[in-house]
Amino acid sequence: MQKAVIISAGHNGLVCGCYLARAGMAVTLLERCHLAGGSAITDEFHPGFRNSVASYTVSLLHPKVIRDLHLSDHGLRIITRPISNYLPLADGDGFLLHPDPAKAQHELARFSKKDASQLPVYSKMLDSVVELMRGIMLQTPPALANAGVGDILGTLKLALQLRKRSLPERQSLLNLFTKSAGEILDGFFESDPIKAALGFDSIVGNFASPYTPGSAYVLLHHLLGETNGRKGSWGHAVGGMGSITQAMLREAEELAVDVRTNSSVTRIKIDHGRVQGVVLEDGTEIAADIVVSSVNPQILFLQLIEADQLDPTVLTHFNRYQNCSDSFRMNVALAELPRFRDNHATRDSEHLQTGIILAPSLRYMDEAHMSAKQNGWSERPIIEMLIPSTIDDSLAPAGQHVASLFCQHFDPYMSDNWDNCKEQVADLIIDTVNEYAPNFRDRVLGRMVLSPLDLERQFSLPGGDISHGRLSLDQLFSARPMLGMGSYRSPINSLYMCGAGTHPGGGVSGIPGHNAAREILSDGKSGFTSWTDR
Repeated sequence: MQKAVIISAGHNGLVCGCYLARAGMAVTLLERCHLAGGSAITDEFHPGFRNSVASYTVSLLHPKVIRDLHLSDHGLRIITRPISNYLPLADGDGFLLHPDPAKAQHELARFSKKDASQLPVYSKMLDSVVELMRGIMLQTPPALANAGVGDILGTLKLALQLRKRSLPERQSLLNLFTKSAGEILDGFFESDPIKAALGFDSIVGNFASPYTPGSAYVLLHHLLGETNGRKGSWGHAVGGMGSITQAMLREAEELAVDVRTNSSVTRIKIDHGRVQGVVLEDGTEIAADIVVSSVNPQILFLQLIEADQLDPTVLTHFNRYQNCSDSFRMNVALAELPRFRDNHATRDSEHLQTGIILAPSLRYMDEAHMSAKQNGWSERPIIEMLIPSTIDDSLAPAGQHVASLFCQHFDPYMSDNWDNCKEQVADLIIDTVNEYAPNFRDRVLGRMVLSPLDLERQFSLPGGDISHGRLSLDQLFSARPMLGMGSYRSPINSLYMCGAGTHPGGGVSGIPGHNAAREILSDGKSGFTSWTDR
């Protein structure tokens, strides 16, 4: 029986471990923290108040992973947002982005009849590209390095998929990979609310303006998921994001995966270019036939592998690898729900059960980015607030609530140490919310504050990068994390990668873990297709 060691029991490590164990491998998962789950965990942050600590909302989790790992049988329940997003506005109005096309057009017509007529055109443009990208997410990119048979076949397969698309569809795909979100949205719409509601996705975990070339792909990336069969939707995992990884953990335990917490790997043992196992912080050595890394590739290649085992070009690449998210994360305990300055007569409680975006225009987002580049953080930050306790009463005492605040733009590499200013920035974020909901500040009972530096230290995210690397064209598909390694294989024999630093990138999807397991088992002739195609 082959022995596999997986470094990090985040969701992708758990997914990969389950697939390998089901195929007959003896799998050991090593997690440096006290709790499996990586960034997708739920914990108490104030007495009586629990919330998703880092990752906070679900969409990209692939239905195939949910099905294959029996996550619903293990207790996972996801509630789809009734409304896509809510955008409070400074003039006392608010914009609701409905998932229902007719309702969305009706709401948008209050701001621009022209935009209402353009919305189906924009949606049709996206739909064709999203359909293509969903298929590509489950494919292994060609390595594009040694031009082996697999590379040639993979490239031909992709070429055939593109050939089936019309010229306008191919042009849309090119635009979404190269242009800015702002340029595309300005080409379709004239009113600020719709452009802000749609454009927010382009700067999530992306230290860039919505007018930065390439930001359109980040927008596209966040549209590739689904919840409960509704494509492009987002939802809440009952019990928080930890319920996802705890369900995965139950499947792993049923498959006899040995999950060890408080087990920090400090070095991968390599002899004559082949993996031998790993060494833990306490000196314990664990032998393995295969080692799979679910950590950020920069940590893998610069910290866990001795430099003399790698080609200098690899070291140079990962010294220059871009980790630069811009996220500041807060969890807040509330005595009561926020009351927004929204006088729209038909508003009901559903607007508090969705993503609440506090950023009224693309210009606001652009200025927030410029401010952060100059000062280290935005003087008027971009905030997405979720209040999961409005639909999940397990998170807070009766009549009280928890709010997730996911905030942009904050420079992870600013000259001052984040420990010196994070409470000041947290106050600024609270004050910003209070401008839209005047009861908010006074009803805060407690808070958890995670600066970019905290995200790096607590979750092993260099630069606080929630995606394990920037989602830019030079770090996508075959180039993620480096040309020659896009197929989840490293230059070291029997060392693989399965984290978000591989294709298709960030988000709680499980796809990197799924795809990496397929390649590992394909290399070992272990019959992966017996379950992957069911």
